[in-house]
Amino acid sequence: MNEQSSAPSRDILVPISILVAGILIAGSVIYVAGLNNAPVAPVTTQGANAFAAILTPLPDDAVLGDEDAPVTMIEYGDYQCPYCGVFFNDIEPKIRDEYVKTGKVKLIFRNFQFLGPESYAAGEAAECARAQGKFWTYHDALYRVEIADEHENNGNLTRDLFMRLAEETGLDSVSFGTCIDSHTYASLVESEVEGGRAVGVNATPTSFVNGTLIRGLAQNDTRVIDAINAALKGQ
Repeated sequence: MNEQSSAPSRDILVPISILVAGILIAGSVIYVAGLNNAPVAPVTTQGANAFAAILTPLPDDAVLGDEDAPVTMIEYGDYQCPYCGVFFNDIEPKIRDEYVKTGKVKLIFRNFQFLGPESYAAGEAAECARAQGKFWTYHDALYRVEIADEHENNGNLTRDLFMRLAEETGLDSVSFGTCIDSHTYASLVESEVEGGRAVGVNATPTSFVNGTLIRGLAQNDTRVIDAINAALKGQ
């Protein structure tokens, strides 16, 4: 399983749900949670050009897996989003083990850090890790911290934490510290959020599987896995 990384630049997306656990309005973006029995719908005519551009893997995307895999899964998330944490912990391991490691799926994560300054800071830190070729290792470490913390916007995503995770994940701490202190990737994270808004993204997590949109997270959710299997059958 390969991790390809380079200094980033990309666009974003995110989902909607039914069981509303919390709502946070950030500009035109709404945080919603828990979608039960939501349909899996393909991206169609509205905003087709914008969606096509976003759903095509970009040269600077962080790709986990074989770049020639027949199925592309793009996940849009916020590191503080509890439902993104559930997806990371409960669903993504199966995707990685059964589909990414076997060369069937390539996985791409794109920022939609809209839950506040801590989310933005975490997004920037992950991009600084990407610059050293360790995006996925750092991405995973951030989610593990948030899963254990179980709270949003409580001041835990700090420079001290980011530096500790940099050391734990084997990054060059000096370069990493300079990167986060200078906000090297602030404009990237912001541009991804704006890109998501431009195509109607308004919640996290959202996944696209070969262009098929899966919004939100339901209890015992199998929609992403089902979409992957359907895409593989269509090859």
